Parts: sequence; C-alpha cells; structure tokens
Amino acid sequence: MSLNNYLDAGAIVAGGSGITLWQNYLGLSEMHLGWINALSANALGAAIGAIVGGVLADKFGRKFIFTYNLLVYMLGVLIVMLSVNFPMLLAGFLITGISVGIGVPASWTYISESSEVHNRGRNICISQMSWGFGPMIILLMGMLFAPGGYLYGGVEWMANAVLGSDAAGPAVEVFSSRFVFFTLFVVALIAWTLQRQLEESAEFEANKAAAKDKGESTGLIQSFKVLFSNKTAVRTAIFLAAIYLTWNLVASVMGFFSPHICETAGGVSNEYSNWMNCIQWATVVVITFGVSFIIDRVSHKALYIFGLLAALATWLLIVTIGVNDIGTLWAFVILWGVNGGVSVQIFYALWGSELFPAKFRAGAQGLMFFVVRGLSAAWGLAFTFIYDGGKGFILAAWCMIALLIVSLVVGVIGAPNTRGKSLDEITKERYGNI
Repeated sequence: MSLNNYLDAGAIVAGGSGITLWQNYLGLSEMHLGWINALSANALGAAIGAIVGGVLADKFGRKFIFTYNLLVYMLGVLIVMLSVNFPMLLAGFLITGISVGIGVPASWTYISESSEVHNRGRNICISQMSWGFGPMIILLMGMLFAPGGYLYGGVEWMANAVLGSDAAGPAVEVFSSRFVFFTLFVVALIAWTLQRQLEESAEFEANKAAAKDKGESTGLIQSFKVLFSNKTAVRTAIFLAAIYLTWNLVASVMGFFSPHICETAGGVSNEYSNWMNCIQWATVVVITFGVSFIIDRVSHKALYIFGLLAALATWLLIVTIGVNDIGTLWAFVILWGVNGGVSVQIFYALWGSELFPAKFRAGAQGLMFFVVRGLSAAWGLAFTFIYDGGKGFILAAWCMIALLIVSLVVGVIGAPNTRGKSLDEITKERYGNI
C-alpha cells in the first residue's frame, strides 16, 4: 500500500517539478498549465477514478483493484514520458490521474480493515509517509537531472542520442522530466507485481458472505441506496467532504504549483525550487513519522487543530511578511511541510474508513473523493487566473486562508471519538445492525 501512495503523490509532484520544462518545450500558457493540473492526479482525473474505484472495490473486492489498476497507471505514465505535443501530455496526465483515483479508496479501506484497534492510526500514518517519500525522491531526482543539475550531463547525452546533437535546448532539457516519469513506470511495475500477491480483506469477505446469506445485493445501485437513505451516513459524508474539500483546495494547488510558485513569486531557479520542495516533503516525512507514534494514544482533535494552525501560518506569512527574501520563502516551504505531516488527509483517510460500514465503505470514500477532486479541478483552473504568474499571490493567499479556516472550524465541531474502538464497534455504535 505504501508503494501506491508513493506512486500517487509522485505522479502529482513529477508533473509539478518539471512543468516549467514542459512549458518551455511545448510553448504552453498558464491556461495550459491549469488544464494539466485540472485533469491530472491532482484533481479531475483522480475524481473520475475514485468513484469508479470505490464502487469496484465494494463490488469485486479490494484485491481486484490491486490486480489491475497499476496497469492503467503505467499506461498513463508512459504516454507522458513519450509526449511530443499538448494533447498527448494532457491525455497522459488524465489517464495517470484516473488510476490514482481508482486506487485511493481501496488502499485506505484495505489498510484500516487489515489493522488492529490500537495501530489503525499508526498504519494510516505510515502509509501517508509515502506521500512524503514519493515527492521527496521525485523532487530530488528533478533537482539532480534538471538543467544545471549534477546529473544533467546524462540527460543531455540521452536526449542527443534520441534527438540528435542539433536538438533545440527546450527539447533536450525536458528529457529530465521524461526520465523522472520513467522511474515512476519502473516502481509501478514492481508494485503491481507485489500487489497481485495480496490476500483479500477478511472484512470484505465476511460482509460479502453475510450479504449473500441475507439475499442482499452488493451492486452499485443497492450500495448507494443504502448510503443515501441513512441519515448518519449522509451527515458523515457531508462532514468528511467539507473538511477534506476545503483543505484539499489549498493542498492541490501546493502539490502541483509549489515549485512553480517558488520560481515565479520567490524568484529562484528550477533547480533550487526543486531543492526547497524536496526539503518540504522531507519535513512531511519526519513529522508524519513522529505522529505515527502518538496518533492512537492522544486526542485526534488536538492533532487536527495543530496541523491546521501550521497550514494557516503558512499563508498568513504571505499576507503579513511576504516571500520577498530567501528566508521567508524557506519559512513558507517548511511551515507547509509541518502541516503536511499532520494533514487533514491523514484524518480523512482514518475517519473515512472508520465511519462507514464495510458494505459501502470504499464506495462512500470514492464518492467523496470524486466531489473533492472534481471541485479541485475547477479551483486549479481558477487559481491560474487569480495567481496570474505571481501578480495575484496575495489575493490567492487570502483565498487559501479562508478555506483553511472553514476546514479548521468544521473539523473542531465534528471530529468523532473513534480512538481505541474496532471498526465493528464503531459501525454498531453509529448504525446499529445495518
């Protein structure tokens, strides 16, 4: 499951780290960049995949997703790697994004269903660490292979071998991004080989057998009929979608555009931007690792508040001090890394798999992920207008602050008390003998 998260986050950041190179190579406008972000693993592509993947995971099992989904991922990454025009690049990002979305509900559900009562939060955190490792490693490679990087000579040699020694500069430079996507293809191949050997979730098997004994349907229509006819399930879906949407609208922009922001608003080079964002994701890994030791023993609400306060501090820095020097730019990057280590996504993944019964657990997560990432796609396009190449950075920051405040308030009001309880206990407590 950790490799899945590595690939998911890696797909987002691999695009972001090399987006300036693709922009120079294909002559892309800010609007083109907005469309790539909107249809990628960061937004609409993942949204489409999530609702499909959630339904398939509840109908055919978690193992079904792990057996076939990464084949789609490898196809998308391969198209990006070989892209020579904007439609091809866009299609590759979309297909990769769909695969990312398909895998998310099944992965988070499988982790919770396979965990014990007192390590469920820890296992979610360890899985989330891969969301830090993926970008950290991808950005490190982006830095090393970027124009001016220590290993860029290998990129030039490879590009000249394929294109000829008279190839234009942008066509040669973009090979550093092509190579990064090639590494994702290799990791996906390894992960696919390993995941095919996983056993099916015991809880899914038990629920499937119980439904069969009762003569209940486990199809799409029945699952969503039960979901939408249950007031507790509807309230839960609204709560989780609200906290994740408002936070993710900010995080989706940071995940894809953070290197671009450092270059345009901060005025640093592509190589230095990748280095800064690599350190940011290293911060995410360290903080998440620390949280994994305490999340099953301390108040979830307290940790949630701490993470949101770090996120708010990131953007308040912009509207109070600004990022006009390298010191404040580093503070911006590190503060967001702290937030990422105690992110809303950790609690969304944990609560989303705890607060729904097994019969529509993955489907409910897929539906919420669809809504969140779909709206993130629209926001990604709107952000390019607001940001305007750095001219609207302050306005964008105020928008981020407003969204984070909503996520903080809703989370504080609705945070559930599920620590120390089994999934079966939580289901009976909230739904009875559903």
